Amino acid sequence: MVETPPQQDTPTGSGYLPIAEHGLIGDLRSVALVGTNGTIDWYCCPSFDAPSVFAAILDAERGGSFELAASVPARTKQFYFPDTNVLITRFFTEEGVGEVQDFMPVTGRRTRPPGTG
Repeated sequence: MVETPPQQDTPTGSGYLPIAEHGLIGDLRSVALVGTNGTIDWYCCPSFDAPSVFAAILDAERGGSFELAASVPARTKQFYFPDTNVLITRFFTEEGVGEVQDFMPVTGRRTRPPGTG
């Protein structure tokens, strides 16, 4: 479980959230790194070797990310729901608590035509 103090920019001030402040979600074909600040900083789709959709972990300015977070300063806590790959990020503010649950469902469906990956 990762707990962070109220968010400013990034803990290092460099524009990059440390790798230890990310949770991992995946569906056996692809993965995403979800930051404690509510960002998806890495996501390749539809497979591990596909080009990235979001790559802010490599280039904070041009890599792109998706963010779903509190609009006011918040303390966060990130953890996995027990015995699952469901990542929960909680945002604690003066006004209340918000929660985001991230996961990728595992399906039997192939995302590429047979013989291409």
